[in-house]
Amino acid sequence: MDHFFQLKENGTTRSHETIAGLTTFFAMSYILFVAPATLALTGMPSQAVFLATIIASATGTLIMGLFANVPYALAPGLGLNAFFTYTVVAALGFSWQEALALVFLCGCINILITVTKVRKLIISAIPEVMQHAIGGGIGVFVAYIGLKNAGFLQFSANKGSILSINGGSAAGHVFKHGIDSMVLGGGITPGLVNFTQSGALVALMGLILMVVLVVKKVPGAVLIGIVATTLIGIPFGVTNLHLAAGNSLGAAVGQLGTTFGAAFSHQGFGSLFTTPHHIMLSIMAIFAFSFSDIFDTLGTFIGTGRRTGIFTAADMQQMEHGKGFSSKMDRALFSDAIATGVGSVFGTSNITVFVESAAGIGAGGRTGLTAVVVAICFLVSSLLSPIIAVVPSEAVAPALIMVGVMMMSSFKEIDWNNLEEAIPAFMASIVMGLVYNISYGIAAGFIFYCLIKLVTGKAKEVHPVLWVVTAGFLLDFLFMALLQ
Repeated sequence: MDHFFQLKENGTTRSHETIAGLTTFFAMSYILFVAPATLALTGMPSQAVFLATIIASATGTLIMGLFANVPYALAPGLGLNAFFTYTVVAALGFSWQEALALVFLCGCINILITVTKVRKLIISAIPEVMQHAIGGGIGVFVAYIGLKNAGFLQFSANKGSILSINGGSAAGHVFKHGIDSMVLGGGITPGLVNFTQSGALVALMGLILMVVLVVKKVPGAVLIGIVATTLIGIPFGVTNLHLAAGNSLGAAVGQLGTTFGAAFSHQGFGSLFTTPHHIMLSIMAIFAFSFSDIFDTLGTFIGTGRRTGIFTAADMQQMEHGKGFSSKMDRALFSDAIATGVGSVFGTSNITVFVESAAGIGAGGRTGLTAVVVAICFLVSSLLSPIIAVVPSEAVAPALIMVGVMMMSSFKEIDWNNLEEAIPAFMASIVMGLVYNISYGIAAGFIFYCLIKLVTGKAKEVHPVLWVVTAGFLLDFLFMALLQ
């Protein structure tokens, strides 16, 4: 095992990798419950989605660990999950079977651009300042997730800022069946809670404890902090010890037949390209799926792999000049591409590299053994989901905040006194966290980077691939506007 995963060469041990894998799993385990709940709104059986999520996540993560030997975990992307449900199915009128067919096509495209080295060209085209900005931006994004999940933030809004409720107009409607979702505009104002809520208090105690453990360099500090905060939450009523049936394996297996292969049924591919209008909508939806998926993954790889040495300079050189799957980055990109296809076959939305992998990396994960541990945890969760659900989000939140702090060290490599660097770096990093989307943050950085180079007469310094990618982002924003 030590030889296979090259533990000594990567300066790690079995225990460090195991702790890192457990840390990553608990940081992202919420997707086991969020994905089924979200996709069930399309009419998909939630128990089937639960099992499909486990199968696709475990498969993709296992390939990532064994084939690429990197500590990244995969699962259905939360943003893509919402896009699948609220835009593709609810707004555009696709059936969930058709939406799964679109996800399968997206997976095929991802495999194609990975095999043909398009993804590698994109990575090679990203200037160094933008790579540092993306790294720091991932830190901002992860820390913001932690602050939000900890319950430290509250948001206030006046009625004029309400744009829609339950996906429709809010004006003159009475919502007899309750409110499922609400979209607010710029009138929303963030603030700090007054810490009278038990969840926020538990998260605060957990954060203080984890800060002490990390600063004192206690081995396994992050995982110890998660476990300790879970225990602290018991008397506060935050840690729910009631082991509800939740998602049962028996029910999930029984329902999986409904979603397995549904993408290839007459309700999936059989009805996807029936009219010119449907064909155009399908192309636009696939483009939006693919672009978000590709840059969520690239952003996470670049943001976490560069600073920690998971993807070394030598590995990046090998990726650029080698053939086949000669580098870890080549194999990692291919593993990610395969996972989306697997997920669509079993019945879930796009599988992507989870930014919460940063929690395990922050805990010391450096090789594929971390990913293998995560994959095993996913498989075990099919039997123990009620127990896993005991760990509250408030216990994981401090870990995400601490990892975010560690990752923001990338900012020191940026010349903030040079506005030609500072403006696109700001757009890529801070915007990433504020809009809660990795690919949109990268898009903002690329657009302003190209704009500044153009107006300063330095357009030739921009790699041709970067111009193409930036144009693609602009098209993506246009398509997203048209899809609404």
